[in-house]
Amino acid sequence: MDKIRELASNKAAVIFTKSSCCMCYSIKQLFYEMGASPEIYEIDQEIGGKEIERALRMIGCNSVPAVFIGGIFIGSTKDVISHHVDDSLKKMLIDARAIWL
Repeated sequence: MDKIRELASNKAAVIFTKSSCCMCYSIKQLFYEMGASPEIYEIDQEIGGKEIERALRMIGCNSVPAVFIGGIFIGSTKDVISHHVDDSLKKMLIDARAIWL
């Protein structure tokens, strides 16, 4: 879990994904369209990806994408979309300095 915390706090927005996941692609595109440049970790292509996946499960994330903003676990697809719909995702990204107005 320490590795997850370290990786998640390296940049304002961090997304753990799998390269073949269509929902991961959609969330990455959402972030790009909002002007963010998240750090992306494709755990199916990372050395130690299985350990990262186990650590994500330990913090309650059972699926990818796993999104962190400002070092805080935001959630997976459903959670990110909910935050986007109620406009709190934009505020989180601004507060973490992942995007600017």
